[in-house]
Amino acid sequence: MTLHGPRIRALSSMGMHAVLRTLADRYGHRTGVRIEVESAGGADAARRIREGENFDVTVLVDDAVQSLESARCVVYGTRIALASSEIAIAVRADAPQPDMGTEEAVRGLVAGASRIGYSAGPSGAHLAHLLHRWGLAGAVRSRLVPAQAGVPVGMLVATGRAEIGFQQLSELVLVPGIRVAGTLPPGTGITTVFSGGVCATSGQFHAARAWLSFLASPESDGVKRQNGMAPPARGGHARFG
Repeated sequence: MTLHGPRIRALSSMGMHAVLRTLADRYGHRTGVRIEVESAGGADAARRIREGENFDVTVLVDDAVQSLESARCVVYGTRIALASSEIAIAVRADAPQPDMGTEEAVRGLVAGASRIGYSAGPSGAHLAHLLHRWGLAGAVRSRLVPAQAGVPVGMLVATGRAEIGFQQLSELVLVPGIRVAGTLPPGTGITTVFSGGVCATSGQFHAARAWLSFLASPESDGVKRQNGMAPPARGGHARFG
């Protein structure tokens, strides 16, 4: 199919990359709008939007989009929740299934792991919080393995550079060579909300807003679930005006 509509450029964090690529293709086939999705580490993507790089849409963790909206780098009133993802732990595909049923079991898994992979995003910050809560921050410091920007934590596990890895479920489910052991048990996990907004640099405001509406619609829910994400709680901050 020849895409004859406007071109929309989107910049997202890695956590939404697979979802956005699939939904961009689906939307393009329906409407003729050509959507180009680029993904980067969340902090780097937010910096690029803040510095005025030319994009029409950005999709990042909600706090980052809210900050960009406050700085007028995202058009006020266009921020909208798109999906959420819990934090999970991954092990190598051939490793035994660890006990993930209780906080104490997960604490023991972390305490006994030879190398622990993590990212610089919300999951990594939450891991640091848990390590302090469990009194393990000092004990495991030398065993922490940070993922480089744009590298899924699952790749650290798949290649043997880490025994276990913490990251959003959506960033682990499609990585080959690993198995998702489970999400963090009640009382220990957090849910990361991903939101989108129209960039202040966009010259395609209405087309960008229409694509965001599609991304937030029930029609996109199946793709999100297939990629380890949950649809948004609708009726939240969908403030198109």
